[in-house]
Amino acid sequence: MVEKLSRGREKKVTGAQIRAGRAIARLSAEELATKAQVGVMTVRRAEATDDYPNLIPNNLDAIHRALEESGVEFIDGELPGVRPRKKTKR
Repeated sequence: MVEKLSRGREKKVTGAQIRAGRAIARLSAEELATKAQVGVMTVRRAEATDDYPNLIPNNLDAIHRALEESGVEFIDGELPGVRPRKKTKR
């Protein structure tokens, strides 16, 4: 199987990370879809698996970016995860 990567991203996001990230950001599937500018069924399809969702890479990037902009930090490693992003002092 060939991994689809877009715009130079080396890491992909899992459906479990998307579900958890949406919970951390307190976003409904509809709100995340609006922020990512994708359809709500695209978000639901991405969340339907614990593994890497089979989505068009640009849609997956848009969901990933929308969650990051909503304050979610993605953790890579042996067990990928998410956490709230630390607030920076200004």
